[in-house]
Amino acid sequence: MADIGITVTLDRPFDEAVDTVVAALAREGFGVISRIDLDKAFAEKLGEAFRRYTILGACNPRLARTAVTARPEVGLLLPCNVVVEEQGAGALVRIVDAGQMMAMGDLATTPEIAELARDAGAKLGRVADALGAA
Repeated sequence: MADIGITVTLDRPFDEAVDTVVAALAREGFGVISRIDLDKAFAEKLGEAFRRYTILGACNPRLARTAVTARPEVGLLLPCNVVVEEQGAGALVRIVDAGQMMAMGDLATTPEIAELARDAGAKLGRVADALGAA
């Protein structure tokens, strides 16, 4: 099975980890356009407790515009998801692999999409590197 993302462990409390991830994404041109707190949704909808688990929808507007202009159906895969999950006293961060994401179907056969996946992958890789050094 192919890796679908990059994993980084942060030795900091959950809320601080989320803030650190958002700041690292911003430095690479990504804004967080959605936030899903699964733990809260599970508590509200299912009445069940769950560890803190947040999905951040990260979007680089320039890359997203290029993608949906070249192949409108790529919008089904946007935004790039980043997960922050409570793990003991720290947090586990998972960042989607843009190359794997754009490999679905025949998307990567479109030159603009292949280039976009490389660019997004490099940016998200730098986010992971920054988090690993944080």
